Amino acid sequence: MTSVEILFRTTAPHSSIDAVTRALANIREVYGIRRLTFDRAARTLRVEYDATRLNAAAVAKLVRQAGLEIEADLPLIAPATQEQAPAA
Repeated sequence: MTSVEILFRTTAPHSSIDAVTRALANIREVYGIRRLTFDRAARTLRVEYDATRLNAAAVAKLVRQAGLEIEADLPLIAPATQEQAPAA
């Protein structure tokens, strides 16, 4: 088993926590999905899955089919910012 995580940003805040809960329960039932973490404030969904069973495109499709609208995959690690050298 190869465990991989992917982070999605949802398109809009969800007014109904019940709808999100149902969508996440549907995704969780798929063989190969290991863990789901939904951050309502940040509008992100983190999915841990078995890469020997699923790929990123399949996971994104599952999320959309469950009823959650996503706009993009996000990097799990924030890009490093270059420190500027002090002006002489």
